Amino acid sequence: MPDPLPPPFSAPYAPDDTAIAGRLRHDARLGAEAEARIDRSATRLIEAIRANDDPLGGVEDMLREFALSTKEGLALMVLAEALLRVPDARTADQFIEDKLGQGDFVNHETKSSAFLVNASAWALGMSARVIQPGETPQGTIGRLTKRLGAPAVRAATRQAMRLMGSHFVLGETIEAALSRAQSHTARGSRYSFDMLGEGARTADDAHRYFESYARAIEAIGKAAGDQALPDRPGISVKLSALHPRFEAVSHARVMTELVPQLIDLARRAKAFDLNFTVDAEEADRLELSLDVIAAAFANPSLAGWSGFGLAIQAYQKRAADVIDYIDALTRALDRRMMVRLVKGAYWDTEIKRAQERGLDGYPVFTRKAMTDLNYVACARKLLALRPRLFPQFATHNALTVATILELADDPTSFEFQRLHGMGEALYAQLGEDRSEIAHRTYAPVGSHRDLLAYLVRRLLENGANSSFVALAADNRVSIVDLLRRPAEIIGSDSNAAHSGFPLPADLYRPQRENSHGIELGERKALQTLTSAIAAERKASPAINTSTAEQTNAVITAAQRGFKAWNGTPATQRAAILDKAADLLEQRRAHFLALLQSEGGKTLDDALSEVREAIDFCRYYAALGKKLFGESETMPGPTGESNVLELHGRGAFVAISPWNFPLAIFLGQVTAALMAGNAVIAKPAEQTPRIAAEAIALLHQAGVPETALHLVQGDGAVGAALVSHPAIAGVVFTGSTEVARSINRTLAAKDGPIVPLVAETGGINAMIVDATALPEQVADDVVTSAFRSAGQRCSALRLLFVQDDVADRMIEMIAGAARELKIGDPSQPSTHIGPVIDAEAKQRLDAHIARMKREARVHLAAEAPAGNFVAPHIFELSAASQLTEEVFGPILHVVRYRAERLGDVLAAIEATGFGLTLGIHSRIDDTIEHVIDRLRVGNIYVNRNMIGAVVGVQPFGGSGLSGTGPKAGGPHYLTRFATEQTITINTAAAGGNAALMAGVE
Repeated sequence: MPDPLPPPFSAPYAPDDTAIAGRLRHDARLGAEAEARIDRSATRLIEAIRANDDPLGGVEDMLREFALSTKEGLALMVLAEALLRVPDARTADQFIEDKLGQGDFVNHETKSSAFLVNASAWALGMSARVIQPGETPQGTIGRLTKRLGAPAVRAATRQAMRLMGSHFVLGETIEAALSRAQSHTARGSRYSFDMLGEGARTADDAHRYFESYARAIEAIGKAAGDQALPDRPGISVKLSALHPRFEAVSHARVMTELVPQLIDLARRAKAFDLNFTVDAEEADRLELSLDVIAAAFANPSLAGWSGFGLAIQAYQKRAADVIDYIDALTRALDRRMMVRLVKGAYWDTEIKRAQERGLDGYPVFTRKAMTDLNYVACARKLLALRPRLFPQFATHNALTVATILELADDPTSFEFQRLHGMGEALYAQLGEDRSEIAHRTYAPVGSHRDLLAYLVRRLLENGANSSFVALAADNRVSIVDLLRRPAEIIGSDSNAAHSGFPLPADLYRPQRENSHGIELGERKALQTLTSAIAAERKASPAINTSTAEQTNAVITAAQRGFKAWNGTPATQRAAILDKAADLLEQRRAHFLALLQSEGGKTLDDALSEVREAIDFCRYYAALGKKLFGESETMPGPTGESNVLELHGRGAFVAISPWNFPLAIFLGQVTAALMAGNAVIAKPAEQTPRIAAEAIALLHQAGVPETALHLVQGDGAVGAALVSHPAIAGVVFTGSTEVARSINRTLAAKDGPIVPLVAETGGINAMIVDATALPEQVADDVVTSAFRSAGQRCSALRLLFVQDDVADRMIEMIAGAARELKIGDPSQPSTHIGPVIDAEAKQRLDAHIARMKREARVHLAAEAPAGNFVAPHIFELSAASQLTEEVFGPILHVVRYRAERLGDVLAAIEATGFGLTLGIHSRIDDTIEHVIDRLRVGNIYVNRNMIGAVVGVQPFGGSGLSGTGPKAGGPHYLTRFATEQTITINTAAAGGNAALMAGVE
């Protein structure tokens, strides 16, 4: 009877590289004779690669011709990624001109005799010749169309892209791919077919991918012949293509909805005895992927079949742990599994994600040599687990191949794999030398449009300077260098991590420490956090509002406390703010519970807000030490000392909003405190407890109670503070209307002219042209418009989409938004929580009702009872229909024709706002034109437009969106200060002794 299933997979998410290196380097040692055999085998394979002169050519030839370290290579990569999805001629022409102008394709002399390379270089060069240097895009396009040059340019460049695509895709349909594979199969090659496409964003996407996989399995199975596994074809399945919310926080939903689908596809593959491989995903989806795989694999209907498999990424530090888990799973079920070992395809994404999330370390190795070392260690482990596991080694590295050959014994109990279009010479030579060794071709199937994004990923993987494929193709690199073992390259355990990649916590050093986050895709970390939050949920006492008398008394007390606080050394004030940051991290769960219960924040929003508050404390502390520490010496004549000093202004009023009741609140307060001011903080009436807890924490950190005061109440209390004659300044975040009112009040007072630092909202726009990737646009629009229930100053309100691609874009955005879960913000699976109160819901409901009458409805989702507002998408006939900021999950869309981009920019300007702007385009000239034209505070290109990071993306706008300077930026603190110049005549007492002493 089979053993019970092993517990769910668990392993440290981002362990230290040094400890891993010690183990891997120790285990990598082989005897001298074995190493010599590896050298001989690898050398023969490398020589075959370099001697190869395929008349058609492959990826290696393209990398040799257009290296990614050259302008031509980079331009070619961007062209390949986007051109074939551009439907209209005008945008295609602009895109081609933009990219071909970045490289010297005209004078590019081809080094390869391969047809693919020569044809591509010829087409690109012909296109580039029509585009003369120094001409503007508008002028060039105009002249090209007059002399019929543009169609020729367009046709030649598209053909160059198709030429590349045709060689790296086995077929645009599974039938075409099978037909092309037949001749190779007859010669003993095995194939695994990969149906191209991005991950699903919508339910329709997921259904379409499922049907595509099902049809492919049927077609592959019918053409498979009568060989036995492993000598049978296979198919690769991507879990993220089968579910629109394949993410850890949606675990329960994924298990309910996706597992039956995976079982269904696996049964179909079993019926034809195919190899069925579940592809690898990003690190934060690893545990979820293994849960899905285990649940499907354990289904009794799949017993007796050894074709089920998965891919394991050796660049992940947990790769060996995954192998152990899979071995335990197969033992428990008494079944066999096929395991595809790859290096990994998302390395750059993993590095950036870990940095953004403030993790303790990286889930992947930061040095390629460590990945290579781990790959061999994992290969050794897989070989030892035969026959229960059938290893499939996917590599184009001759040294790796030679090492595995040395480690393996039975040549029929494993196989190698290569990507179609790559590694042909290497495996042809291996076939001649060791005909008993099988290799499988991993073959992409799909349209050229889908293929080229895939091709770019392959180019990035294999075109980097450190890649074996790139180095092996370069005759200037000696074979001796290519044969250096990974352990030798690492040298010592202390060199395991790349010195150029600081740990996420050290990203902003030496200035400051980065705030710590957690990975929600790590089950243990998520469970620990949610348990800690649950323990902090408790009823809070009612908060009393301040009376007019109390308000006056607070201002008087703040005035008295100002002098002592302003006289406190800047280093001491900074140390207090740093301590406050540490206390916030220690009490993270407490503030997360408050943000969820009082602010209606989802878990990821609450986490981001606590981190932002911590970053504000540390950033202003670091900046303040520099600005308010030593006096700045000014230039001047001899015999005179001139210094500039900054000091606090007095009693500063800080009025903060409810939508970021901790981060903006503390950002305002800590900035004013660091500048030496006494502060009277007035939070939003909807979130009083968060503010009270934050003030208590600052007091505990060391801010004197005489220097920091809290006043609770509604708008009338804020108005009383602003109108008081003794205040020295106001910092405000909120609506434009209230900011105007504060400005008028301050201007009407007699006495000193005091500063107003105001950050308000905006009708924030995003412009999307036809070169943009639809899936990326959908991700970024949904995040920008609907995260935090649209209750962000930076949120997207008005989306301009080029008419040629609008239908597909809008459909995908609406479909993705439908998949968002609305409900209790304390549940990790919730994407959209409530709006702040019934009054806000009433305003939004009224706007929705008006839009349903006046606009075209693309999405009107349903919300549960309570203060919930579901995502809505309305298409307007003109941008002028939106006359004010709508502070909720409501997106307005306007179509535009490519030649009317100027009208779009004029419409954005006409709003008078200038807070945030998004641009999705692959055309650099378009991006630069938009940036030059619009005076917007924060512009985000090819990403979402929310979540400005302190000290990285200083935040704030102009016009109706605020006064500046930007919060979280280098100029912010000075607005809270007065400047004092001190000039001393140092020669007053008897002359300039210092000058005289220096005379020769």
